[in-house]
Amino acid sequence: MSRQTAWTMALAWMLAAAAATAQVVVSKGTGAAVGIDLAGVTASGPAAQTVRRTLENNLNRSGWMTVKTPGHVQVRGGITESGGDVTFACTVVDAAGQVYLNATYRQAAPHAVQLAHQVANDIVVKVTGKPTFFLARLAMLGVRNGAKELFVSDSSGQVIHQITRDRSAAVKPRWSPDNRFIAYASWVNRWSDIYTIELATGTRRRAAAFPGLNSGGAISPDGRSMALVLSKDGNPDLYVMDIASKRTTRLTNTPRATEGSPAWSPDGSRIVYVSDTSGSQQLYILSRTPGSTPRRLTHRGTQNGEPDWGANGLIAYQSLIGGKFQIAVIDPASGQERVITPFDAAYESPSWAPDGRHLAAARAVNYSYSIYLLDSEGGAPVALTTSGEWSAPAWSR
Repeated sequence: MSRQTAWTMALAWMLAAAAATAQVVVSKGTGAAVGIDLAGVTASGPAAQTVRRTLENNLNRSGWMTVKTPGHVQVRGGITESGGDVTFACTVVDAAGQVYLNATYRQAAPHAVQLAHQVANDIVVKVTGKPTFFLARLAMLGVRNGAKELFVSDSSGQVIHQITRDRSAAVKPRWSPDNRFIAYASWVNRWSDIYTIELATGTRRRAAAFPGLNSGGAISPDGRSMALVLSKDGNPDLYVMDIASKRTTRLTNTPRATEGSPAWSPDGSRIVYVSDTSGSQQLYILSRTPGSTPRRLTHRGTQNGEPDWGANGLIAYQSLIGGKFQIAVIDPASGQERVITPFDAAYESPSWAPDGRHLAAARAVNYSYSIYLLDSEGGAPVALTTSGEWSAPAWSR
């Protein structure tokens, strides 16, 4: 083989490889979205129709795609039901003939929603290269028999499972980094203690039961520590507890103030929390190293709370503005912040989705709460729950 022939073949191979991994370019923050056409998708049977409907909703909610006919990208294939299973033979191709996905998905019909989440995730990732939240789960609190119990939902709010039946008040669920456990506060034993519950087995353990108040329960990214607010030494202050040994390290000592709502930075080196040490509820950031000096993060308003530090480096929190709580996002490095909710209702308890773009929050109208999906880059909030009383959403990692 001549050197020229070898070079020609190598060039052809590199071009083919580049074409095989090509992606539609989308610009973050511009509002541009890829038009995707589902007219070529047929669905026969109720489970198949659930897959198609969920797929369409997911693609529209991704922020990176808009379902439209005609669209630059086409999805083709039939969704069928047979023998208790639902099957989707799916091909995704653009107007130039570039094939992004050619796969067959199969799932038991009762799990049709999960199949749709997997297909939608694969389409968005293959076409745009962007992550999604479709395969994540939501922990949240729901009212049953007059008490707030812990529930876990799929990412669309269609499949909801009750986890606790304590007939007591559960507070602020938080996921472990491996998504095996959820930590939450509960008064099930008459006192405010922190519990963890293993989802696969239902096994519950009391993680923190110190004298006085036990709240917080945020598990560190490495799974070894838990950020807590404890009053065992007097005033409610911020502590870090080693989960294995139960040994605590006190991080704040504010005799005339109260701390609350700790959340870890993505690398586990810092904690954002709420304190009224200035006379109003503000966010502060503190290194987990004992003796560190807190840095005040927020300066606007008098009631800022419920922070969540996303993997994107941004902190979402609720802020009382014009008599209603709204969701704001702040960059802890620059201090730049913006409100992302439309002031049509009160929004509380934000939680970042694992895609780094979306959040879940509790929306309140006339003291009735439901869970909504928020796009931090724009767009109208989308209801994930449509009946019942739901609050304190928390995305899995």
